[in-house]
Amino acid sequence: MSPRTATRRLQALAAAALTVAALVAVAPDAEAARPTAGGCTAVQVGPGWYGSNRARLQELVDHHRRCDPHRPGRARPVAVFDWDNTVVKNDVGDATMFWLLRNSRIRQPAHGDWSTTSRFLTPEAARALADACGALARPGTPLPTGTPAGAGCADEVNAVYGTASTRTGAAAFAGWDRRTMEPAYAWLPQLMQGWTAREIRGFAAAARAENLAAPVGATQQVGTGRATGWVRYYDQQKDLVTSLRKAGFDVWISSASPQPVVEVWAEGVGIGADRVIGIRNTTTRGGAYTTRLQGCGSVRDGADTMITYIDGKRCWINQEVYGVRGAAAEHVQPASRRPVFAAGDSDTDISFLRDATALRLVVNRNKHELMCRAYDNSDGKWIVNPMFIEPKHQRTSPYPCSTTGYVDHDGTPGPVRRADTSVVPDQADTVF
Repeated sequence: MSPRTATRRLQALAAAALTVAALVAVAPDAEAARPTAGGCTAVQVGPGWYGSNRARLQELVDHHRRCDPHRPGRARPVAVFDWDNTVVKNDVGDATMFWLLRNSRIRQPAHGDWSTTSRFLTPEAARALADACGALARPGTPLPTGTPAGAGCADEVNAVYGTASTRTGAAAFAGWDRRTMEPAYAWLPQLMQGWTAREIRGFAAAARAENLAAPVGATQQVGTGRATGWVRYYDQQKDLVTSLRKAGFDVWISSASPQPVVEVWAEGVGIGADRVIGIRNTTTRGGAYTTRLQGCGSVRDGADTMITYIDGKRCWINQEVYGVRGAAAEHVQPASRRPVFAAGDSDTDISFLRDATALRLVVNRNKHELMCRAYDNSDGKWIVNPMFIEPKHQRTSPYPCSTTGYVDHDGTPGPVRRADTSVVPDQADTVF
C-alpha cells in the first residue's frame, strides 16, 4: 500500500467516526423527527379534544396527507373551516359592527333612503332607521353613532342587525331565500358602503386588537346598550389548522362575515387572504364598496341573493376552490371535487359539511338541523365537540329532527331528511 493510499484510508475512517458520533449526539431529536414511509414527517394533532375526536382527526391526517406514497400526483386534499364560533369564540362580524358604531364609521345612505342598503329591508325598518338617523348627517357622510347625539341611531342599526327587527319589534327583512341568504348578515358589508377594502381591513384590525385584549366575558358600550366585547381563538382549532397545513392539506375558510374582516382574523391562524371566502361586495371604479354583493353560480353580481350561507357556502366553495362556474356550482360535485374535511358550528354550515367526503367536525352550539344530522351520523363521518370556551349546557329535550328541525327555502319548517329522503328521528344531546 502506498503512503498516499494509506493516508486516504485513515481520512475516510476518521470521517466515518465523526459521522457516527454526530448521529449518536442527535439521536433523540432525529428520532422525534424521523420521516415515515414515503418521506413524510409525522404530524401530530394536539390535545384538548372530546372523547375519541383527536384520534379521528389523527386518522384523517395520517390517511390523507399529501406525501403518502399511495397518492402520487394527486391534488392536495382540501379542508374547509367555518370561522365564527368554529375557529374563534364569538363573532368577528359582530365585533366589527360594534366597532363601526362606536367609532362612527357607518355612512348615511344615498338620499337618506335606507331601503338602498338592502333589497330585503322592510318599509317599516327603512322608516325607523330614517327617523333615528336621518337628521344626523348628509348622505354619504359618516353618522355620529359613537356620540351621545347618535346613540338612538346606533341603537336602531344594532337592533336591525342583531335581532332582524326594529326597536319596536317590526320585522326588518322580508322575502329572502332561507337556504342561500341571511339579510342581517349581508347587511353588515352593505353598511360598509363608501369604504375601500383596505380601509375596512384597518377597521377590522382595530376591532381585533380590542377584542383580543379584553378579558373573557367583557362587554362594551354600543349606543345606549351593552354588547359582547371579546373574542378568542380556539387553541385546539389553531393547532388543527397548523397540523393540516403541515400535512399538505389545502386549508380554506368559508364565512358569512365580510371578506376583508375575515382576512384580517385568518392571519392569526396562518391562512392568507387567497384562502378566505367571505361575503364580497361589488366596488366602484375607485375601489369603494357599494351596497350590492357579488354573486355565485347562476346568480349575477349585484343580485344579493347568494352569500356564503347554507347552500350558498356550497356554491362559493365549488366556485372558488374548484373553479366550477355557472349553475353547476350550486350542486353537489363528484367526490374528487369536494373537501375531505369540513368544520362548522351552525345550520349555516350544513351543506358544505355534508359535502365533505372523509370527516365532518361539528362544534356543538345546539343548532337544530346541524345537531340532528351530526348525531344521526348515518354514514359514520360526523364527530361532535363541545365549544372549547364556555361550552353550552346539555339540551334537556331531544332535537325536533322529525318535525321542525329543517327550514325550507321559504322559511317553512319541516323534518330533517337523509340523502335517501328518510326522516331523521329526534336526537338526544349527548356531547356537551
